[in-house]
Amino acid sequence: MTTPPALTGQDIGQAARATNAILEILLAETGTPFTTWVALNVLATSGSPQPRDALLQRLTSGLKIAEDIAQAAVADLVSRGYASEQAVLDLTTEGGALHGRIRTGIARITERLYGGLPEADLATTRRILGIVTERANAVLTSQNPPE
Repeated sequence: MTTPPALTGQDIGQAARATNAILEILLAETGTPFTTWVALNVLATSGSPQPRDALLQRLTSGLKIAEDIAQAAVADLVSRGYASEQAVLDLTTEGGALHGRIRTGIARITERLYGGLPEADLATTRRILGIVTERANAVLTSQNPPE
């Protein structure tokens, strides 16, 4: 009998889904859909202003979503007044305030979920998940199933 791996995609998926469910509760309190939040967060943390194409590329590649879904998230940001768009997308004062409120809530959630865990374990987990993500992206890019 073979020994099962210490960590599997199922483990990662369960943790991701549980964490995302908590985030969705926070986002619902602000009336912000998940993809709109991600677009807002990318704009706020990657530097504003930003060309629409750059933001769309970050959303489609980062979330593994279709471009029309990314377009809808960006349109939602603009229609709600959280971003303005002339030649580029720019975070508005309202968008910055919403981002700050949500980030504060995420900080509380993060402390509750990760607080007290050894820093070395967290660093190792981050490194391993980064490697798994790189490998998965390479498989997706090559369109070849794993062997």
